[in-house]
Amino acid sequence: MGHVPVAWRDLVATAAVTGVLVGAYLVVPHPVVQYGAWLVVFAVWMAWFVLAGVEWLSNPDG
Repeated sequence: MGHVPVAWRDLVATAAVTGVLVGAYLVVPHPVVQYGAWLVVFAVWMAWFVLAGVEWLSNPDG
């Protein structure tokens, strides 16, 4: 698995979260859809957190 630059990881996560929330609040404003969107946001955040943690642990120089 190749190294993903931090800026790209942050940009992709931000774009995904923004797209999901815009879809849930502007395109289909229903409470069930909004709840599902927040679950997706949580999953994206956890994936970002795991990737950042793996990179941090694999880079001993900081």
